[in-house]
Formats: sequence, C-alpha cells, structure tokens
Amino acid sequence: MSNTRDRQLDGLRAIAVTMVLYAHFFAEDGAFWGHLGVRLFFVLSGFLITRLLLDARSAERYAPSTALKSFYVRRALRIFPPYFAMLGFIWVVNLEGARGNLAWHALYLSNFWYAIQNEWSPWVLCHTWSLSIEEQFYVLWPLVILLAPRQLIERICIAVIACSLAYRLCWPVTSAPTLMRDLLPTASMDALASGALLAAYRARNASWPRWMRLSWLPSVAAVVILAWPRPAMTPALDWAAWIGTEVLPLVPLTMLVGCCSAGIGGYFGRAAEFTPLTALGRISYGVYLFHPIVLSLVVKAQAWIPVNVSEQGPGRFVVAGAATLMLASLSWSLFETRLNQLKRHFPYVAPADPKSPASFVHAGNPAEWSDARRDSWSVMPVSKSAHPGDAFQTSDLQ
Repeated sequence: MSNTRDRQLDGLRAIAVTMVLYAHFFAEDGAFWGHLGVRLFFVLSGFLITRLLLDARSAERYAPSTALKSFYVRRALRIFPPYFAMLGFIWVVNLEGARGNLAWHALYLSNFWYAIQNEWSPWVLCHTWSLSIEEQFYVLWPLVILLAPRQLIERICIAVIACSLAYRLCWPVTSAPTLMRDLLPTASMDALASGALLAAYRARNASWPRWMRLSWLPSVAAVVILAWPRPAMTPALDWAAWIGTEVLPLVPLTMLVGCCSAGIGGYFGRAAEFTPLTALGRISYGVYLFHPIVLSLVVKAQAWIPVNVSEQGPGRFVVAGAATLMLASLSWSLFETRLNQLKRHFPYVAPADPKSPASFVHAGNPAEWSDARRDSWSVMPVSKSAHPGDAFQTSDLQ
C-alpha cells in the first residue's frame, strides 16, 4: 500500500477521470468538466515526473545517461503496452472506421491529426490527443530536468507557462478559433509546467507564496462563473472566457496537487484516501484509455440493453462506466501490473553493488535514501511511517 501522500494523489487521479467520464457519458454539455479533468491530469503528470527526476538527480551516483535511459524505458513499459493493445483491437475490428489513420495515433501525433482535420473524426480515438501531448512532454522534459542547471529549472518552468499564455493571447489576431487552438502542445504546456514548477519549488520551500494563498479562492469563484451556461457572446468575450476557463484553474489545481502530495489531514484527507477512490486512481490510465471503445461497443449493443445508452444520461453513465471499470481492472490485474514489475531492472541510479537486491531496489526509488544522502535541492522527506518501497508508487504507476 502506498503512503499517505500518494494515496491522496491517487484520489485526485480518480476525481480527474470521473470528470472525464461524466463529460463523455452523462452530461449534455460537459465539455468544460472533462477538459478540467484532463488539465488536472496534466498538472499531476508534470509534478510527479519532475519530482521523480529531481530525486534521481540528487543521488551521489547520479549519471544523466543512466537516468534518461531508465526514464524512457520505464515510461514505455507503463504506457505503450495498453495503448498499442487498444490500437491493435481498433485495427482488427476497424471500430468506427478508424483503421485508416492509425499511423498518426501510433506515432503519438493524434493532437496534430485532429488539429489539421479540424474535426473529431474518428471520434473513438479523440481522447488520444491528450495522451499524445503527454508523450511529447515525456520526450523533451527529462532532458530539461536532468541536464539544465538546477538553479534555472524554476525559471524554465515559468518561461514555458508564459509562452503558453502568449500563445492564447495571439489567437484573436490570427483567425477564428479552430481545434488547433486547443490541441497544439503549446495550449497544454502551461498545466504540465505548473506541475513541474510545483515539484521544483517544493523541493526547497514547503510554504506557498502569498499571492497563491490569496488568489486561489477568487480563481475558483471566477471559474465557476465562467463555466456557468451563458448566452451567445461576441468573439472577443468568448475568447476572454476561454482564456479564463483555461488559465484561472491552474493555481487551484496546482495547490490541490501540492497539498495532497504533502498529505492533507481532516475530512478532506480521509475522503481523498477512501479505498474505492484510490483503487479507481490506480486504474485510471486504463479507464481513460478504454472508455471510448467501451462506449462505441455499448451503443452498438443497445438492442440487448434495457436502458438507454445511445444518448448522454444516467443509463449510459452506469452501463458504459461499469463496463469500462471492469475492463480497466482486468487490464490492470492481468496485464499492467506484471509489466510494471519489469521496471526494477531499470533503476534511475546505478546501485553501489549490482549483486545486492536491496541496493538495486533503492536505486530505483530515490526517495528511500537517507536524508544524509540528499543535497539541498532534494524533495521533502518521506514520512518515517511510510512502508519501504512505497515512496514513489504513484509516480511509477501513472
């Protein structure tokens, strides 16, 4: 069982994927909540990956080449098998006629495919746009974290966020909004870099900046107002509302991830660690990956299902949601967990004694090293009550 802080991050992941299911299975117009769930995923990913790499970097035996190789191999073991199994199934049955453009999705260029086409076709793979952006982030970001001067990492994160904001501000003078506005990597790098900035900042300071403590509640209130159903607006107002719903949630989401990473007490902390919620968080990758495929199959089977699953609503949410959870659970227990075990062969830092199992495990889990072996940039120490080997379970399983 993972320690308290990572159980709470699992709980956040469960909330994020539930928002996506709500948008795709239940709500008539739930696009905002689904997108907000994806943004939460991005902040989590940026934080967890950066935290893990910074911990590896703080080790005595740190070598960039070893850490980079291990990162890419471990990401491939976690992400590729379920993803390509999904693509293989779609290719075999030609689900929703998606066989013709699978090469784009196999190369993790889905976001560019949909941006160029300017339509969500084939819809059964439309969720892969966010997976493509994450993979594009995984290719480049480790080079920044492991090779850039440590004192510049926070500034690099801020520069990435600023470039993303500038990208949003340029749209009114370019053209009418298209899918390209939302699907190019620049539109999501602010969320990923916010998570990364959180990891870099919290490695040296456990307190929040005053401006964040003062702004998170007004930001939440503004987002609720902007997300409320509203009449048609002028292009300028629509653009301003779009920026608000994209940018304003970043501070609350980043603070939420930061608080849960440290472990929240009280009622909210207990709720975030609720066992069914953390279990859903652990299989959330499979839930996100498989839910459109399940939806397509469930709709095709409408004649044999006594409730309405052909339209958004409670029937679709219950039936398609339950089927998605079952498939993701099977994938996790029979497929993904066994592949994850192979990660022990690829530690981020070479062990002192390659023949020592204990040394080998510790080299793959930098957070287990004693405080004496951490430099001043190391992340906050793991709770002494945490079970050995659990410190970075969430990072490794995301």
